Amino acid sequence: MILVLGVAAASLASWVPMRWATADPASLALLKDTPVNCLLLEQKHWSAAFTEAARERGIAVAGIVDKAWDDKAARVAKLDAIFTEGPMQPSALPVYSLPVRSAMRFDGVPLAGSWQGVWPGVNTVDGDKAKAAPSGAPWIDTNTGFLRFARALTPAPIWIANRPPEGKAFPVARYFQVAAEAAMCGARWVVALDADLQKRLLAGEGNALRDWRKLAVLLRFIEEQGDQMRWPATGQLTLVQDVASGALLSGGILDMIAVKHTPVRPVPAKGMQLDQMQGAVMAVNVSPATMTAAQREVLGAFTRAGGTVLTGPADWRFPEPREGQLTLDEKELLKLDAIWKEVNALTGRRNLGARLFNVGTMLSNLTRSPDGSRQLLHLVNYTDFPVEAITVHMLGKWKRATLRQPGMAAKSLETYSTEDGTGIDIPEMGWYAILELE
Repeated sequence: MILVLGVAAASLASWVPMRWATADPASLALLKDTPVNCLLLEQKHWSAAFTEAARERGIAVAGIVDKAWDDKAARVAKLDAIFTEGPMQPSALPVYSLPVRSAMRFDGVPLAGSWQGVWPGVNTVDGDKAKAAPSGAPWIDTNTGFLRFARALTPAPIWIANRPPEGKAFPVARYFQVAAEAAMCGARWVVALDADLQKRLLAGEGNALRDWRKLAVLLRFIEEQGDQMRWPATGQLTLVQDVASGALLSGGILDMIAVKHTPVRPVPAKGMQLDQMQGAVMAVNVSPATMTAAQREVLGAFTRAGGTVLTGPADWRFPEPREGQLTLDEKELLKLDAIWKEVNALTGRRNLGARLFNVGTMLSNLTRSPDGSRQLLHLVNYTDFPVEAITVHMLGKWKRATLRQPGMAAKSLETYSTEDGTGIDIPEMGWYAILELE
């Protein structure tokens, strides 16, 4: 493992990264009034002149590679760091790994990240007809389950460096969704534009500039929220899982629960402690066959304290994830289906932190402040149009509700009493909103 020292390591937490496809210093003008302050360039674009011009604007420049690189060329180009999507190698520069998910490390690392991810959005079949998920809701391709588990594993910055599928052009709304879903899980997306938009943007084409300014508004909004974007998940349902039971894959049980907008707290099985279950009334144990005696004792103590534990079949072991595997295959989905049905039946219409209405093509994440006095409900809209008349029922009595959206002034919303706590109506939201409860 290469130790990362110096200024670059200290800067990771504040870097807002983007893949950049030119060494032309004039292109840096496109970053004015955006929070992007770290550019990742392929080796063919490494240039000392570009690096120096970027530094004058307070922008770091790093190399992005997927195989062995020319370390002398990196030093000549005065790069701040190297990000590798392939093997590590000795270097005079700080080196950070963005491997496939199965190769990620979380203990004691300065950065937890991967280049591997699905391209988020509503999954469609037969033209524009939405594919159904096991939950019955429209299937949303998302990285949120993986990212939420990663956030529970490490306090380090988390980057997901997935790129748009090649050969396709996307509306700007898709970029909002990719950036917002990473943000609501306490991670950063390494901004990457499709080849068509990238080419038009560098050429100064009007529509591309307009879309880029819209995306910049969202990126700026995310950064303005500060440390609260990394608040821990909250809710009365916990999911005990580990890497061996599919926690780093997309489309698993955590994603299935999230589609139903049931707040759920991922609890890594490794090192699990009873205090991680505090405030929970239910726990889901995906793979009981892999539990150690110590882990079983934690769940036993949880049940003795009044909690309910839902487990998979006692002799069932989740298939060991394959190297480079990204999503569950059909056989693995079928095995999880039984667990999902029991979870859905157990949670039913109960409010385990929040219940949402009119949010069929959205995902959410409920987080809390360290002192418990505030909660944030993050909402990401995966359609190409605003959503109206959203109703939220929160557990507990909350005095104030504030809605924040990119490019808009914060808006106070009326709260009212419900059977299980507090109700809030959101008249309309675009692609990303944060509802703050105090």
